[in-house]
Amino acid sequence: MQKLPAKEELKDGAVILIDKPRKWTSFDAVNMVKRLVKVKIGHAGTLDPLATGLLICCTGKFTKKISEYQKQDKEYTGIIHLGATTPTYDLESKPDNEKPYAHLTEAEIRDNVKQFTGNIMQVPPIHSAIKKEGERAYDLARAGVEVKLDPRPVVISEFEILKIELPEVHFRVACSTGTYIRSLANDFGAALGCGGYLQELRRTKIGDFDVADAPTPDQWKQHWGYEERKPVREAKPKE
Repeated sequence: MQKLPAKEELKDGAVILIDKPRKWTSFDAVNMVKRLVKVKIGHAGTLDPLATGLLICCTGKFTKKISEYQKQDKEYTGIIHLGATTPTYDLESKPDNEKPYAHLTEAEIRDNVKQFTGNIMQVPPIHSAIKKEGERAYDLARAGVEVKLDPRPVVISEFEILKIELPEVHFRVACSTGTYIRSLANDFGAALGCGGYLQELRRTKIGDFDVADAPTPDQWKQHWGYEERKPVREAKPKE
């Protein structure tokens, strides 16, 4: 793990790598640092609450580099669950539209990777922060408004199947910024004729930054000398 910046370095400017826990939002991680260190800070690329892994945060003068880090390629590992879909393309919503998948062979699943590798057009999830006519797509979708998003060019430089344990397909993907792994999971299942959704996701790399060098929030607290205060219990009055 790389040398971690001390509190005093953060106000001048530093890059902080955080291994974001599951169910934390990206802003939860930013607010943790802000609360502990009282410093100007921003993050370089959102991770969905159910995803874990590498989040880059910049403080002080390094906040000017945020857009530079946002543009860098990313790597993910995760699990595509075949045989059903969800409205959000992940487990933020309940699986539905179940279809059989047991007939699929390993060769068919591995061969399916080819059409999702290279320069492809991808439709983002309607449950995303993309703006449509000035409104966030997920706000419109939650309000029951029909949302149609245009396909966008993305680059999937590597798409590797790590393990197949149906209905789970474990994978690793290296891709350009702007790629939605949720859409990739949905499209991958659709191409196999059985549907699919993103069961699990972990971001492992952004450019040259690696999650192996990213402390968890608890490790950052320990590094900065922060100790969780336990609530003081009031003594019961004597009878």
